[in-house]
Formats: sequence, structure tokens, C-alpha cells
Amino acid sequence: MLRTAVDADRDTVLAWRNHPEVRRVSLTTHVIAAPEHAAWWRAATADPGRRVLVYEQDGTPAGVVAFDLRPDPPTWSFFLDVAGLGGALLPAWLRLEDEAVRYAFGELGLDRLGGETLAWNTAVLALHRRFGFRETRRYERLVDGTAQTVVWTERGK
Repeated sequence: MLRTAVDADRDTVLAWRNHPEVRRVSLTTHVIAAPEHAAWWRAATADPGRRVLVYEQDGTPAGVVAFDLRPDPPTWSFFLDVAGLGGALLPAWLRLEDEAVRYAFGELGLDRLGGETLAWNTAVLALHRRFGFRETRRYERLVDGTAQTVVWTERGK
């Protein structure tokens, strides 16, 4: 289930985001300090052009999905509670992506949705393909000062 994030989720989401495995696959890999996260949280949750949602598994918060509706096409990103999910990580990835895609094209009424994935993150790229996303381009981007190949994936309704 996806639900709108509330302020009580802020610190939990920061702990998930700062997990080494989540940082390793992110476009920003440094440990995010509480003030930096708090500023992002305030801006993201107050902006009508963005949505921050919490993914719950069996009633327990287990991940976050963020949509930015301003670009063309709108973009999304997500991460899970790697430490808390343990062996249930793959099923959670599948459910989260399924729910996020349905939310984007249902609740949000989007026609297209895109996102960025590091090229070496083949597991997430395969997951996106499974849900109808296709690679439309590759480009170089600095990730904490190091050039990385990024894959843009996109799908329509």
C-alpha cells in the first residue's frame, strides 16, 4: 500500500536513505545529515508539484516513493528499508513498483513517467523493464564527483 508521507515519517525515511546499500545505488551517495534531509522534506512535502509516499508492507512502513510532476515527463524515484526487509527485499521491490506505477497512471493521471538509474544497477533496470519501462537514452552524470553512466527509462500509460 502507498500512503501520503507525514512528518512523523521524516526520520525513518532518512535512516532508510542513509543505509549504505541505498546510498551506493543513488545519484547522491554521501551520508545525508539531518538538517539537509529536513530541508528537502519540507520542500518536497509542501510542493504541490511533488508527492512523497510511504510504501507499507503488511501495515509496516517499508519504503518511499517520490514523484516530481514538474518535469516533462514527470519523474519518480524510490528506495526501500533494506535493513528491515532483509530476505523480503525482492518481493517488496516488485510490490512497490507495481503500486507506484498504478498510482502514477491512476491517482496522478499521468500519461508518461521517467526516471534515472545508474547503468551498472542491472537489477533495478530489469525490474523497470518488467513493468514496461524502456531505455530511451544513456548519458554521463557526475555522482559525487565521479562520472557515471545513467540510464533514462520511461513508459507511457
